[in-house]
Amino acid sequence: MPDNRSTLLSQGRSFLFTSESVTEGHPDKIADQISDAVLDAILAKEAVLEAQGYVDTDGVPAKLENVRCAAETLLTTGMVVVSGEIRTQAYVDVQEIARRVICRIGYDRAKYGFDGTTCGVINMIHGQSADIAQGVDESYDVQAGRTTDPLDLIGAGDQGMMFGYATNETDVLMPMPHYLASRLAERLAQVRHDGTLPYLRPDGKTQVTVRYEDDRPVEVTCIVVSTQHSPEIEDMGVIRADMLEHVIAPVMDGAGIAWRDAQIYVNPTGRFVVGGPMGDTGLTGRKIIVDTYGGMGRHGGGAFSGKDCTKVDRSGAYAARWVAKNVVAAGLADRCEVELAYAIGVAHPLSLMVETFGTEHVPVDTIERAVGEVFDLRPGAIIRDLDLRRPIYEKTAAYGHFGREDPDFTWERCDRVEELRATCGL
Repeated sequence: MPDNRSTLLSQGRSFLFTSESVTEGHPDKIADQISDAVLDAILAKEAVLEAQGYVDTDGVPAKLENVRCAAETLLTTGMVVVSGEIRTQAYVDVQEIARRVICRIGYDRAKYGFDGTTCGVINMIHGQSADIAQGVDESYDVQAGRTTDPLDLIGAGDQGMMFGYATNETDVLMPMPHYLASRLAERLAQVRHDGTLPYLRPDGKTQVTVRYEDDRPVEVTCIVVSTQHSPEIEDMGVIRADMLEHVIAPVMDGAGIAWRDAQIYVNPTGRFVVGGPMGDTGLTGRKIIVDTYGGMGRHGGGAFSGKDCTKVDRSGAYAARWVAKNVVAAGLADRCEVELAYAIGVAHPLSLMVETFGTEHVPVDTIERAVGEVFDLRPGAIIRDLDLRRPIYEKTAAYGHFGREDPDFTWERCDRVEELRATCGL
C-alpha cells in the first residue's frame, strides 16, 4: 500500500508543503560541524602519514581505509563534549578543532553568549569496538571464503536503510521548499559574515511553505526567518526590513517562483538575543531532515556527521541520492526515491527499491533493473566511485548535504545519465 506522501504526490491535487532549515550557528549544526571537523582532521593527518610510510609500534602501516570514526558532540552553555568511537594512527587536537569551528562560525566573544576561545571542551573519545571493526575490515562473505573480490572486502559499517530523492522541480533536482529554506539560511549567514548586517548573530532558522498544483510548485505562500541579533537592535521593524531586502528578496527573486504575496514572518516571537548553545543544547545528528530533503523524501533515521565513509548511514545515503539524481537527470522519471538496505559486515545491499510516484517515463521495473546494472552499491565501490576518503565533510554539515553545486559533493554528479538511458533502451 502506498504511503500518504506517495498518494499526495500522485493524485495531482493542490496542497501546501513546508520545509525548514537552520544556520551554521544553530546549536545542533555547531555540533554537526565539530563532529565532521574531527573526521576531516583525522583523514587529512592519516593521508600525510600514509604518504610518509608511517608504521606504528606493532608494524601496522597508516592506511586511510583503516580509519573508523563515529564522533558525537554535545554543546550547552559554556561547554562542549566530544565523544564517540575512533580508530586512527593520527593524533588530532580535538580541543583545538572544536574551538576553531566555533570561532569560525562566529561565536568568538563572550557577549555573544558563547565563546570558542574560553568555553570548556571535554574529549571523551575512545577506540572502536573490535567486534564491530572485524566485519567492516573483512566482510562476512570474505571471512566465509566465498569471494576474493577486493570490493567485497569492506562490510557495511552498520545495518539499516537509507533513502535518496530527486525531483525536477528545481535545477539542482531538489524539492522546492527545502531548497529555498536552505538557501535562505545560507544567505542569512552570508550577510552576517560579509558585514552587510553586522548586528546579526550566528543562530537562526528559516522556513518556506510552497503551494503545489498538479504536483508542480506554483507559489510560495509563507516565509519564516528567525535570526539572532545584538541587544542594541530593539526595533523589530529594522530587522524585518533588512531581512526582506538583503536575505529574502535576493534568494526568492532568483528562484523562478511567485512569492510576493506570501505571508512573511520575521522573528515572530520578537526579541532573539539569547541563542546558540546558551539558548538551547546542541547535539550531533538532530537535524537529519534539514540535512536531506526537508521531509519531502523519506529518511532511514541515520545521521551523517562525524561518521567515516564505511558507515552506510552516510555513504549509502549519498549513493542513494546519486542514483535518484541520475535517474531524474536522465529523464526516466520526474521524481525518484531510492531505498537501500544493508546488514552490518555484509558488502552487498540487501535490497534496492526505486519509487517514481507515477512520474516514470519508462517502466519502473526497467529503471530498477538499469540501476542495478549501472551502479555498484557495495560500500567499497561507493567509496571508490564517489572518492569519499577525503577531508570534505565539515562543509557538508550546514545548509544541506544535497542540492549544492560543489565539486567535492561527488554524489551530486550526473555522470551515469547516458549509461542509464542506454540500459533502458533509450
